[in-house]
Amino acid sequence: MLTAWAILADGLIYASWLFLIAAGLTVIYGVMRILNLAHGAFYALGAYTAATAIGWYYGGSGDTHMLVSYLLLGGCALVAGALLGAAVERGVLRIMYGRDEILMLIVTFALLLILDDAMKLIWGTQSYLPYQPYAEMGRMNFDGLSVAYYDVTLIAISLLVGLGLWYWLERTHTGKILRSIIHDREVSAAMGVNVKRMFTITFMIGAGLGAAAGGLTAPAISVAPGLGAEVIVVAFAVVVSGGLGSIGGAAIGAIAVGLARAASVHLAPELELFVIYAVMATVLIFRPHGLFGQATARKI
Repeated sequence: MLTAWAILADGLIYASWLFLIAAGLTVIYGVMRILNLAHGAFYALGAYTAATAIGWYYGGSGDTHMLVSYLLLGGCALVAGALLGAAVERGVLRIMYGRDEILMLIVTFALLLILDDAMKLIWGTQSYLPYQPYAEMGRMNFDGLSVAYYDVTLIAISLLVGLGLWYWLERTHTGKILRSIIHDREVSAAMGVNVKRMFTITFMIGAGLGAAAGGLTAPAISVAPGLGAEVIVVAFAVVVSGGLGSIGGAAIGAIAVGLARAASVHLAPELELFVIYAVMATVLIFRPHGLFGQATARKI
């Protein structure tokens, strides 16, 4: 019974982390139809920014407050990701609109490599361990299982992010405009929608979410070079399983992958890496467009 509780807890914790990463990737693809491989770099930027902010905050001689450290984790990462996202969208991606999706994939992969090297120049090659916010929250015992309060908080944050994105896309005026762009970009522009501005806003939000995910998970991991490349592979497995462009699909995909990985870690550790892609392959065999993805007609 304890093993079952451990699988459920670890699966949900890992799923919340996956969803936070995949949410921004899903928003960008859903609106802009860009498979953004550079999303991993935004995640890594958020982790490095948060680690720097926490190091500065706890390295000072003054008193520290737990709530301030949590605001620094998410806030600094979110701002850094949004600013870099605006620069990337306006400076690089905007000139590529209308080109083949494969070319855009190559461009974003090049951006991932460039940004990864840029972060090495700024932060070096050493690892950062901003553990203080994670440790300060302590742990809880549930039926013999010890779980960190920080991990439980991460699950709650992922739920809030998912609900917030759903409300933004389904209930706000801006969300309705974005859904019109998703349906038909040319008609939306003809109706007076500033598509370029909406693209910039969307990319900033997606990049900010990716960076915030890095910032919020930084206390639980070792922030080191290569972090972005590792993350983007798993994130794509999630969004492809759930259906590209679907927030609900990203959530279900994250839960499926998270629980499968947790079961593997506890029952068959040697299959940990394999099981993530096994879930994706199984889904795509029966649902080629993902669980919630829909086939789209190609314009000729």
